[in-house]
Amino acid sequence: MSRRPLVPRDPQDKPIIWTVSISRLFDLFRDIMVEYDASAEIEPIHLGFEEAAQVLRERLQTEHCDAVIAAGSNGAYLKNRLPIPVVIAKASGFDVMQALARARKISRQIAIVTYQETMPELAEFKTTFGFQVEQRTYVTEEDAKSQISELKAMGIQAVVGAGLITDLAEEAGLTGVFMYSAGSIRQAFDDAIEISRLTRLEASKGRQYPVGELRAKHSLTDLRGNSALMENVRSTLMLFARSPATVLIQGETGTGKELAAQAIHRESPRARQAFVAINCGAIAESLLESELFGYEEGAFTGSRRGGHAGLFEAAHRGTLFLDEIGEMPLSLQTRLLRVLEEREVVRVGGIQPIPVDVRIVSATHCDLETRVKEGKFRADLFFRLAVLRIQIPPLRDRSEDVLELAEWCLKQSTAAIGSRPHPNLHAEISRCDQILRSYSWPGNVRELRNVMERVALFISATPLQAITPMLLQQLLPEIHMAQHGNTSQFKPQSTPSKDSSTEKNDLHSLLLEFNNNREALAKHLGISRTTLWRRLRQMEERQTPKSAR
Repeated sequence: MSRRPLVPRDPQDKPIIWTVSISRLFDLFRDIMVEYDASAEIEPIHLGFEEAAQVLRERLQTEHCDAVIAAGSNGAYLKNRLPIPVVIAKASGFDVMQALARARKISRQIAIVTYQETMPELAEFKTTFGFQVEQRTYVTEEDAKSQISELKAMGIQAVVGAGLITDLAEEAGLTGVFMYSAGSIRQAFDDAIEISRLTRLEASKGRQYPVGELRAKHSLTDLRGNSALMENVRSTLMLFARSPATVLIQGETGTGKELAAQAIHRESPRARQAFVAINCGAIAESLLESELFGYEEGAFTGSRRGGHAGLFEAAHRGTLFLDEIGEMPLSLQTRLLRVLEEREVVRVGGIQPIPVDVRIVSATHCDLETRVKEGKFRADLFFRLAVLRIQIPPLRDRSEDVLELAEWCLKQSTAAIGSRPHPNLHAEISRCDQILRSYSWPGNVRELRNVMERVALFISATPLQAITPMLLQQLLPEIHMAQHGNTSQFKPQSTPSKDSSTEKNDLHSLLLEFNNNREALAKHLGISRTTLWRRLRQMEERQTPKSAR
């Protein structure tokens, strides 16, 4: 069957929005959509997850849709599987308080189950109002069923949550208290209409990077952990988001520097605009220049006809994230400084300045002040980039967060391979608290995530196997080696080794064990290939006399 071509739409046409839900949220969407008859064409779709993604992708081949509205796990599933913006309807803090108050009238034994993340602010609520609320999270529907079963066994009688949770609670004989209000759904409709308007406006101007394709995927809540250090990080990022000033994010490899950058963007007035990221240490100097600043037709052999807009132009009115800024060549540092000062960019091979309105957030694992003293980084650029500065703490400095992170990563990894979560996951992982916290995690959260993927794969193949400290020692040799004193190869890059020759030998021994497969060794250590290569190079430099260089 031939597909009929999509007819270009006038920017003044009413936006087309689809709401997608399989729970009682469907009825709330349908009730409120009539209020928006004059401003949008809204169609409710009673589907979810893979079935919804497949049907919507097929319809988008022949039909127009400007935005999709969904919620909870269904919305998260669709967000990365559709080529158009997906607006996630979120319950406000007031919605949650009202729902808990309704649940409290039903029973003193109540719980709240939310998708992926808990609500730390409920601790204050419980203290203020003097009653207990059991908090649980879920990733998949099977995980949600498991949580409801555990809560019922604990004597919980009323469960607050989204549609999936309340439906499962009532199937289990409990009372489900729906936490979305009409006000939250109206906000989602308003957001979808605004995104639709911006998308069409940009498309009518012929912008090369349409709104919706270059967006920050992570928010402040993705920087997980309830330690005082992480609470301070989140508060600082919220504060920085209010300012248009440049931000320098410092931290070891794997601490979540890009998550922090995305969180700043998502909380800022530029949140509806593009978030563009580039790793300055992973691209050759010649390519990095054209990627950042763009090029004119004929600027070099093989250049695209008509030229090419660079990332500064792509990030216009949004945020440009420069990861590993310390690795940027000196020659490009000069060009970058000029763009920051003049707020205009000149493409490679061009002469015409192009005005750009871009907020710069940069990140580095190294000490830029030391690099300035060594003449490897321009002092004027450093001060221009570091108007606001924040240090993301390594995981070893917030060991109280390790257990929560391990459980969350394990749930995510289990869901990613289509496996059911362990029925007693929380209790079993809690028994591994001491062994998980005894390790220094030199690869930080990234390493923890990698090893939990390993655990998830193993327990998916042996579902009757309990998660025990002994099992973790077997599956995670890095922990076993650390406990037996062979830890030098796992030291973080920011901590100099007292005996560089020993560190060198350890890394080279590991390389031999992995048959010189650097990619496999990097994954084993929980670091990137670039970081592994940099450590090997730095050790070689320390071993080579200056006179021989």
